[in-house]
Amino acid sequence: MNNTPESIRFPCGQTRRQFVWETGAGFAGTALVSLLSADGFFSKTASAAESHSTPGTGRKPHFQPRVKSVIFLLMNGAPSQVDTFDYKPELEKYAGKELPPDKEYINSGGRKVGYLTPAWRPFRPGGESGLLVSDYFPNVRKHADKLAVINSCHTDSHAHGSALVAMNTGKTFIGRPSLGSWAVYGLGTENESLPGYVVILDKRGGPISGQPNWSSGFMSSEYQGTLFRPVGNPILDLEGPEHIDNAAQREQLDLLSRLNTDHLSRRRGTDELAARITSYELAFRMQSAAPEAVDLTQETAETQQMYGIGNQPTDEYGRNCLIARRLVERGVRFVQLYSGGGHLEDTWDAHESIEKNHGRHGAEVDQPIAALLTDLEQRGLLDETLVVWGGEFGRMPFSEGKDAPGRNHNPYGFSMWLAGGGVRGGINYGQTDEFGFEAVVDRVHLHDIHATILHLMGLDHERLTYFHQGRNESLTDVHGQVVTGILA
Repeated sequence: MNNTPESIRFPCGQTRRQFVWETGAGFAGTALVSLLSADGFFSKTASAAESHSTPGTGRKPHFQPRVKSVIFLLMNGAPSQVDTFDYKPELEKYAGKELPPDKEYINSGGRKVGYLTPAWRPFRPGGESGLLVSDYFPNVRKHADKLAVINSCHTDSHAHGSALVAMNTGKTFIGRPSLGSWAVYGLGTENESLPGYVVILDKRGGPISGQPNWSSGFMSSEYQGTLFRPVGNPILDLEGPEHIDNAAQREQLDLLSRLNTDHLSRRRGTDELAARITSYELAFRMQSAAPEAVDLTQETAETQQMYGIGNQPTDEYGRNCLIARRLVERGVRFVQLYSGGGHLEDTWDAHESIEKNHGRHGAEVDQPIAALLTDLEQRGLLDETLVVWGGEFGRMPFSEGKDAPGRNHNPYGFSMWLAGGGVRGGINYGQTDEFGFEAVVDRVHLHDIHATILHLMGLDHERLTYFHQGRNESLTDVHGQVVTGILA
């Protein structure tokens, strides 16, 4: 007989048999949590925002929106702020000198740190505001009174791949939903026959970090961006075989839908299958709606000429900007256009020469962007559309070596601009230092940019959440503030 007191023999107040039994019950609870999560229980009860199964129409914003749609003009490769929208006369004064010692913490990415270099083209005032814009964008300068230029942007990465992912998703690592996905998740689309989120790449290639830039991440795949081709027919394979008419195709899809829905009803929470069902229906509806939406022959010769269509080097980006206008006109929520594809000089990544690189890419996009602003305004769409321009970071105010005409990456301070509904035009917001090296006044992180875009769409970036792995996730991860200084 064991005379050891019970409190010593069973210090947790249980026999070993009781302990094993209750531990097993704990594992069963873990399994229950997994099953409830898969069934959508937690997204219904714990999420700060309602969880939606499909990107449908008519969802309510958190408050009255200023705009219905966003067109994001992403300059892949990173334009130089001191050569485009951030005028720095001190670079003339100190040309050929080194950056002051207090800036020596700079991360050059292993490239040479050269000498302070003035803007390669002159800046001139535009509009009644006199906003200074460089000669790389003479046509955009005519719209200076529409632009809210943020000169104090900063980000978290010095590398193109991770900085692009951050600009699109809020984080430098892969696997999170992109800005367009959050917009469609929060608001849906106003046209069920077109995707809510469209991405048009440059014909030279996409961003080097690829698909994660328009991914829906941990959300259902129905929220991811739909790729349109940058040249030729934007959407392939919309027409079915000649021997199958619409009625027969509709019967096929109805049968497939019944089979899939029955399968789904016995396996609740299978988001990818639900997304696949939705995608089949969207593809069917797109067969009639999409060809009309991208048919530029419906536009007048004057409109096409305004965008530079049919001329070089503006034809490609002009077509894409006009398609973007036609898409938002038809209720598409978020459109993203890339300028620059692949790597190095095929993008805005001007290591070799600012003048050669920005001269080339600026000539491709300046007229189409100006035309887009004009066209949206003339059609009464600019008040309900937000146009965003920028790259993944900026460029250094110094060269990459003696007599080197290129500039290296700069995440410490760069420029972006917004135009359209709810935005004050003709203003500069924030400042970099006297050389354009780093943001020093009214600093704006990319989280602030994202919060502001969502705010203009009627969405609170802290309340727009998606329950994932036991946590309410958000685009800004509860960082960032709305840049109220640029709001009308």
